[in-house]
Amino acid sequence: MKPFASRYLLLVVISMVLAACQHAPAEPPAAPAPDAWQQLEHNIATGELATAEDQLNTLQGQFANDSRLEPVQRELAEAYLQRSQVFLQKGDVNAAATALSRARVLMPKAPALTGGVNGAIAQARKADLDRTEAAVRLAESRPAAKVLDPAATMSSVPLVMTSAPQLRAQMDDIAADVANFHCDVIVQVALPGEYRHLEKLLKQRVGKLDPGLQWRIGRRVVPGQPTQMILIPRLL
Repeated sequence: MKPFASRYLLLVVISMVLAACQHAPAEPPAAPAPDAWQQLEHNIATGELATAEDQLNTLQGQFANDSRLEPVQRELAEAYLQRSQVFLQKGDVNAAATALSRARVLMPKAPALTGGVNGAIAQARKADLDRTEAAVRLAESRPAAKVLDPAATMSSVPLVMTSAPQLRAQMDDIAADVANFHCDVIVQVALPGEYRHLEKLLKQRVGKLDPGLQWRIGRRVVPGQPTQMILIPRLL
């Protein structure tokens, strides 16, 4: 009886093990890693063009005669060309030229495809040059500043309140800079009563130099501080 019981017990154990194996959850198969061509297409689609270009160079070295190379190279070149157009629309001429140069490298046999963007970049560069030259001519034609610091966003001019001739000379110089550089003015006074007199002196002089000038003048009362005029130029 004992051998029979042992064999019976062994069969029961084996059956339990088999049943457990049948009910154990199977592990899902690992997802296949994307191949290099898929990664290249993905990077072009997501705008990772520099990474895509490196991948393309690697594939060209590994599969020099693969028929997939030419279409994907053209796709990458067109992506660079589109990026160049976007930069150009935003006014970033240098970035547009850089993207265009990459497109040219990738499609040397189709220069006509880049011709339109190249012409637009050339026109944009010319427009930038024209604006720069116009600004230089304007700066050269404008009289030299008298009391204004051309390198500063604003200039403070302490006023000589104890001498009428010196004050009038200062007001002449300030008015000239206001007219030539289209300055707004803040009159800082120690006593509120000083403002009206100084405002009148300056407005009379600016009105004679440039009657149509649109400019603003305001006041700031700072007791205990010297009276001064603060010039804020709008043309430099």
